[in-house]
Amino acid sequence: MNCLLSVCLIALLSVAIGHVVEQSANASQESAPALQQGVSVKMAGASNARPMPEADDADAWVITITANGQLYFGIDPLTPAALRERMIRTPRKRTQRLYIKADARASFASLQRALDAASAVEINSTVLLVGQHSSTKPGAMVAPEGLEVFLGSALPSGRVATVVQLFNAGQQPPLLKVNDDEISQSSLESTLRQHFEKGDDKVILLRADTRLPFWQVAQVIDACRATGAAVVVATPVV
Repeated sequence: MNCLLSVCLIALLSVAIGHVVEQSANASQESAPALQQGVSVKMAGASNARPMPEADDADAWVITITANGQLYFGIDPLTPAALRERMIRTPRKRTQRLYIKADARASFASLQRALDAASAVEINSTVLLVGQHSSTKPGAMVAPEGLEVFLGSALPSGRVATVVQLFNAGQQPPLLKVNDDEISQSSLESTLRQHFEKGDDKVILLRADTRLPFWQVAQVIDACRATGAAVVVATPVV
């Protein structure tokens, strides 16, 4: 009799515990913030990106560029012309930013098409989203990270920029120049800091070959941002 009673008590306790666990799991799902639906790409890495949590807001403006150059506004695939028209028609807050999530393998020409669309709707700066290197606990949510760049039309009046040029010269890594002086990519940050220590404005005008993959351009932007300078993306080198 005692054995039968013990078995019944254990069965009731198991049911009760299962019910509590199920309620807890449901509560966790309800309280977890929903991420904005988007298009998955392989993102370029960066060491000097900043957290951009607003990129996950439901009304965030996100342009995605796949490896083959397809453009998306949110989850809608669009041609460059249609992207421009969509951005013109879509209401935008005065402080709303534009985020570009480009596949590391996408050509810089594809990125330039997105930047041209941004310029058409008078957006002066945008954030290039990059891969996240932050170490977090499994299952923890990590804010998107990005590198801010300014468009060519946003070069501050009266300020002289240091010109950084990146060429596709059929070699790896690409040919890199600072004010027409050829340098190695590993010395880019120190070279820029030397210019700024001499009193040059902390503004960089970046010209990049359209045939280069985005990840190589992102590496240069990352090194430029490490100096604390504003990076202006100019019309690319053809």
